[in-house]
Amino acid sequence: MRLYGMLLGLGLVCTGCATVSRPLGAVRDDETGEYETPKEETVYLVPIEDSMMMARRILEEQRYDVLEQEGGLVMFTSTQETGKNTGGLRSYERYYIKGEKVSPRQSLVRVFRLRYDETTRVLEIPHQAMVAGTAEESFSALVDEHPFDANHATKSAPSFHGNRLMKTDNPFPEAPGIEGFQFVRGNRDVGIEHTLLERLEMVPSLELVGGNTSVPARSVVLEGWAEPSETEPMPQPDCGAPVDGAAPLMAQGQTLLLADPLGTRELPAAALRMLCEAASKGMPVTLALSLPVAEQPLLDTYLASAGSSQDAQELLRGSSFWRRTHQDGRSSRAMLWLVEQARRLRASGKAVSLVAFDVDKGKGNEREAQMAQNLLDARSKAPDTWMLVLAGGTHVRTSSVGWDSDYEPLGMRLAKALPSVKALDVGFTRGSQFSCRYNVWDAVECDVFAISPTKQARQGSKVSAGVQLYSEAQREGFNGRLYVGALNASPPALQAGAAAVSSVAR
Repeated sequence: MRLYGMLLGLGLVCTGCATVSRPLGAVRDDETGEYETPKEETVYLVPIEDSMMMARRILEEQRYDVLEQEGGLVMFTSTQETGKNTGGLRSYERYYIKGEKVSPRQSLVRVFRLRYDETTRVLEIPHQAMVAGTAEESFSALVDEHPFDANHATKSAPSFHGNRLMKTDNPFPEAPGIEGFQFVRGNRDVGIEHTLLERLEMVPSLELVGGNTSVPARSVVLEGWAEPSETEPMPQPDCGAPVDGAAPLMAQGQTLLLADPLGTRELPAAALRMLCEAASKGMPVTLALSLPVAEQPLLDTYLASAGSSQDAQELLRGSSFWRRTHQDGRSSRAMLWLVEQARRLRASGKAVSLVAFDVDKGKGNEREAQMAQNLLDARSKAPDTWMLVLAGGTHVRTSSVGWDSDYEPLGMRLAKALPSVKALDVGFTRGSQFSCRYNVWDAVECDVFAISPTKQARQGSKVSAGVQLYSEAQREGFNGRLYVGALNASPPALQAGAAAVSSVAR
């Protein structure tokens, strides 16, 4: 991660703007309420071509023409006048975009807003500099070479509060000038960069229903799988500590829906901890996973097995779901690990069952209705069990969605039939997940991506991991939020095109 460089030119003093109330480029911290300049660069987990194309689209949506220099790592836009001013006092702005390839699937994009003025140049001198001495002395003492800017711009020392100063040369030589206008300043536009972050990282995961089987199960090697032994004790589930705040949601006959971003380690781990706590209270527990109902016989057989490597290979060999050509987060290593942990919990003497409730075909309301009915059928067979359901966030919400009034998620359907249903959303900090998404070229891509939370789901630095319940259900139908910290990607248990290796490690 790299420190942001705020690029400011020796510029004009706007009327009444000798000092500013907050630094240019600062963003509001929701925890403190203060405006702060970001301290770190954002490295996107996509190729540089993808991130630059998305930056282009964002600016084109604002009615800028975007021109690209040879090589594609530098772009600049057409100019737009800022306000309506009389001749001799006009100002224009354009955007300058600088991309950097960090690795084949890591990229850095800096977006600068450049300003050009018609008026006479006046050196901007902050109040502190006026107190300290002459402008020339302050400029010499305060500017440092910025260590990360490829344009070799300079800025004030980090401890200096006020308008930051630069060398008089234009740090953006690739951007064309404007006849009759002088370059005044260039500063990072963190607003545009945040929009870029949203477009690349705050996107829904795709669940690929169906698909062709391709990975040969006979080549499966299960790394780290604990083999049963007459001399060694039976492996115990990795329960860990109970999830703080989850106990009020555990009662016989209750159903808890847990929003899963899919393809991470954290949600399966939290699910296991909840199962262990509920089982320790002496109640039967059911773990319902978004696997096709056709997988149920295989799950039942494995749950009753000794959990040997051969047993696990039989589970995968007979499955078309775990061996699909295109894998999404539902068939991750962490999910296979969770299945094994449920087996261990059952083998330790607890009443544990697994339910597969997804479908092989169908979409929209048809799929939601079938999944809800599968869960209702499982519930009718075990009315006293505590049921934990893991599914994507849209599926588990117990109210309608804002973008389609006719769409009814499975959680909404369950809540109508089962008054005891509760739903938890997930809160987290920026991390990674294995998921399938539409990339900027509108093609489905399944890989490790960065994932950033929305403002509502963002876990603040003072928010501890665990469940926080609301006094009443929110508009989306969630009764609380499970905070899990930074997310870490869990790739598919089996992947085509590579040696078929799986692992109980997440």
